[in-house]
Amino acid sequence: MVVVVGPSGAGKDSVMAYAARRLAGESRVAFVRRVITRPADAGGEAHEAIDAEGFRRRAAEGAFAVSWEAHGLRYGIPRETLDRLAGGMTLVANGSRSALADFAAAYPRLKVVLITARPDILARRLAARGRESGEAVARRLGRIVPESAIAADTVAIDNSGPLEEAGEAFVRLLAATLADEG
Repeated sequence: MVVVVGPSGAGKDSVMAYAARRLAGESRVAFVRRVITRPADAGGEAHEAIDAEGFRRRAAEGAFAVSWEAHGLRYGIPRETLDRLAGGMTLVANGSRSALADFAAAYPRLKVVLITARPDILARRLAARGRESGEAVARRLGRIVPESAIAADTVAIDNSGPLEEAGEAFVRLLAATLADEG
Protein backbone atom coordinates (compact mmCIF):
# COMPACT_ATOMS: atom_id res chain seq x y z
CA MET A 1 0.00 0.00 0.00
CA VAL A 2 1.29 3.42 -0.95
CA VAL A 3 -0.45 6.16 1.01
CA VAL A 4 -0.14 9.75 -0.16
CA VAL A 5 -0.30 12.43 2.52
CA GLY A 6 0.51 16.11 2.88
CA PRO A 7 -1.00 19.47 3.68
CA SER A 8 -4.10 20.75 1.92
CA GLY A 9 -3.11 22.52 -1.26
CA ALA A 10 0.10 20.52 -1.79
CA GLY A 11 -1.41 18.94 -4.89
CA LYS A 12 -1.87 15.35 -3.74
CA ASP A 13 -4.85 14.77 -6.07
CA SER A 14 -3.01 16.35 -9.01
CA VAL A 15 0.15 14.29 -8.49
CA MET A 16 -1.89 11.10 -8.08
CA ALA A 17 -3.98 11.85 -11.20
CA TYR A 18 -0.79 12.50 -13.17
CA ALA A 19 0.62 9.13 -12.10
CA ALA A 20 -2.69 7.37 -12.80
CA ARG A 21 -2.63 8.67 -16.39
CA ARG A 22 1.02 7.65 -16.87
CA LEU A 23 0.45 4.18 -15.40
CA ALA A 24 -2.93 3.53 -17.02
CA GLY A 25 -1.61 0.43 -18.82
CA GLU A 26 0.04 -1.05 -15.71
CA SER A 27 -2.29 -3.79 -14.43
CA ARG A 28 -0.40 -4.22 -11.14
CA VAL A 29 -1.20 -0.67 -9.91
CA ALA A 30 -4.60 0.67 -8.88
CA PHE A 31 -5.71 3.91 -7.27
CA VAL A 32 -8.14 3.52 -4.37
CA ARG A 33 -11.46 5.34 -4.52
CA ARG A 34 -12.15 6.73 -1.05
CA VAL A 35 -15.56 6.91 0.61
CA ILE A 36 -16.14 10.49 1.82
CA THR A 37 -19.00 12.32 3.51
CA ARG A 38 -18.82 14.99 0.80
CA PRO A 39 -21.15 15.51 -2.17
CA ALA A 40 -20.03 13.79 -5.37
CA ASP A 41 -19.94 17.12 -7.22
CA ALA A 42 -17.80 18.93 -4.61
CA GLY A 43 -14.72 18.89 -6.83
CA GLY A 44 -11.33 17.34 -6.22
CA GLU A 45 -10.86 13.60 -6.41
CA ALA A 46 -13.39 11.13 -7.73
CA HIS A 47 -14.82 9.53 -4.61
CA GLU A 48 -17.82 7.60 -3.37
CA ALA A 49 -20.10 10.16 -1.78
CA ILE A 50 -22.02 9.11 1.32
CA ASP A 51 -24.00 10.83 4.05
CA ALA A 52 -22.86 10.80 7.68
CA GLU A 53 -25.36 8.13 8.74
CA GLY A 54 -24.41 5.83 5.87
CA PHE A 55 -20.74 6.26 6.73
CA ARG A 56 -21.37 5.49 10.41
CA ARG A 57 -23.34 2.38 9.47
CA ARG A 58 -20.68 1.09 7.07
CA ALA A 59 -17.92 1.75 9.61
CA ALA A 60 -19.87 -0.20 12.25
CA GLU A 61 -20.21 -3.08 9.77
CA GLY A 62 -16.41 -3.16 9.29
CA ALA A 63 -16.50 -1.90 5.69
CA PHE A 64 -13.32 0.17 6.07
CA ALA A 65 -9.72 -0.95 6.54
CA VAL A 66 -8.97 2.59 7.72
CA SER A 67 -11.23 5.55 8.45
CA TRP A 68 -10.67 9.00 9.93
CA GLU A 69 -12.18 12.43 10.35
CA ALA A 70 -10.64 15.66 9.11
CA HIS A 71 -11.96 19.13 8.31
CA GLY A 72 -15.50 18.14 9.28
CA LEU A 73 -15.62 15.18 6.88
CA ARG A 74 -15.27 11.41 7.33
CA TYR A 75 -12.99 9.40 5.04
CA GLY A 76 -12.79 5.64 4.53
CA ILE A 77 -10.52 3.23 2.68
CA PRO A 78 -12.60 0.17 1.70
CA ARG A 79 -11.75 -3.12 3.44
CA GLU A 80 -11.58 -4.87 0.04
CA THR A 81 -8.19 -3.21 -0.46
CA LEU A 82 -6.75 -5.88 1.85
CA ASP A 83 -7.79 -8.63 -0.58
CA ARG A 84 -6.48 -6.72 -3.58
CA LEU A 85 -3.09 -6.30 -1.89
CA ALA A 86 -3.03 -9.99 -0.96
CA GLY A 87 -3.65 -10.72 -4.64
CA GLY A 88 -0.44 -8.93 -5.62
CA MET A 89 -1.70 -5.45 -6.47
CA THR A 90 0.10 -2.25 -5.54
CA LEU A 91 -2.53 0.20 -4.34
CA VAL A 92 -2.25 3.96 -4.02
CA ALA A 93 -4.54 5.80 -1.60
CA ASN A 94 -4.95 9.41 -0.62
CA GLY A 95 -4.61 9.35 3.17
CA SER A 96 -4.08 11.62 6.13
CA ARG A 97 -1.00 12.27 8.22
CA SER A 98 -3.16 12.00 11.33
CA ALA A 99 -4.29 8.47 10.32
CA LEU A 100 -0.85 7.02 9.53
CA ALA A 101 -0.79 4.83 12.64
CA ASP A 102 -4.08 3.27 11.50
CA PHE A 103 -2.71 2.79 7.98
CA ALA A 104 0.39 1.09 9.40
CA ALA A 105 -1.79 -1.21 11.54
CA ALA A 106 -4.00 -2.17 8.59
CA TYR A 107 -1.24 -2.43 5.98
CA PRO A 108 2.01 -3.93 7.31
CA ARG A 109 3.77 -3.25 3.98
CA LEU A 110 3.18 0.50 3.82
CA LYS A 111 5.08 3.19 1.94
CA VAL A 112 4.23 6.80 2.76
CA VAL A 113 4.60 9.54 0.14
CA LEU A 114 4.55 13.04 1.61
CA ILE A 115 3.61 15.63 -1.02
CA THR A 116 4.75 19.09 0.05
CA ALA A 117 4.82 22.62 -1.34
CA ARG A 118 6.05 25.98 -0.14
CA PRO A 119 3.63 27.82 2.22
CA ASP A 120 2.94 30.62 -0.28
CA ILE A 121 1.94 28.05 -2.90
CA LEU A 122 -0.29 26.19 -0.43
CA ALA A 123 -2.11 29.44 0.42
CA ARG A 124 -2.57 30.38 -3.24
CA ARG A 125 -3.89 26.93 -4.19
CA LEU A 126 -6.32 26.77 -1.27
CA ALA A 127 -7.68 30.22 -2.09
CA ALA A 128 -8.06 29.28 -5.78
CA ARG A 129 -10.15 26.20 -4.92
CA GLY A 130 -12.85 28.50 -3.56
CA ARG A 131 -14.29 25.74 -1.36
CA GLU A 132 -13.59 27.46 1.97
CA SER A 133 -13.60 30.84 3.65
CA GLY A 134 -10.37 32.70 4.33
CA GLU A 135 -10.68 31.64 7.97
CA ALA A 136 -10.99 27.95 7.03
CA VAL A 137 -7.97 28.26 4.72
CA ALA A 138 -5.96 29.79 7.57
CA ARG A 139 -6.96 26.89 9.85
CA ARG A 140 -5.81 24.38 7.23
CA LEU A 141 -2.49 26.18 6.82
CA GLY A 142 -2.03 26.25 10.60
CA ARG A 143 -2.66 22.53 11.05
CA ILE A 144 0.45 20.92 12.48
CA VAL A 145 0.88 17.17 12.55
CA PRO A 146 3.44 15.79 14.99
CA GLU A 147 6.60 14.45 13.39
CA SER A 148 5.89 11.08 15.00
CA ALA A 149 2.93 10.81 12.62
CA ILE A 150 5.29 10.43 9.66
CA ALA A 151 6.29 6.79 9.15
CA ALA A 152 9.84 5.51 8.85
CA ASP A 153 9.35 4.49 5.20
CA THR A 154 8.48 7.96 3.93
CA VAL A 155 9.49 9.64 0.69
CA ALA A 156 8.92 13.39 0.31
CA ILE A 157 8.09 14.94 -3.07
CA ASP A 158 8.06 18.74 -3.41
CA ASN A 159 5.23 19.90 -5.66
CA SER A 160 6.09 23.61 -5.58
CA GLY A 161 7.15 23.62 -9.25
CA PRO A 162 5.61 22.23 -12.42
CA LEU A 163 3.25 19.30 -11.89
CA GLU A 164 5.26 17.20 -14.35
CA GLU A 165 8.30 17.26 -12.04
CA ALA A 166 6.42 16.01 -8.97
CA GLY A 167 4.29 13.68 -11.11
CA GLU A 168 7.32 12.04 -12.72
CA ALA A 169 9.00 11.66 -9.32
CA PHE A 170 5.90 9.82 -8.10
CA VAL A 171 5.76 7.64 -11.23
CA ARG A 172 9.44 6.70 -10.71
CA LEU A 173 8.71 5.80 -7.07
CA LEU A 174 5.78 3.58 -8.08
CA ALA A 175 7.86 1.94 -10.85
CA ALA A 176 10.60 1.20 -8.32
CA THR A 177 8.02 -0.27 -5.93
CA LEU A 178 6.78 -2.57 -8.70
CA ALA A 179 10.34 -3.58 -9.55
CA ASP A 180 10.98 -4.44 -5.88
CA GLU A 181 7.83 -6.61 -5.89
CA GLY A 182 9.19 -8.44 -8.96
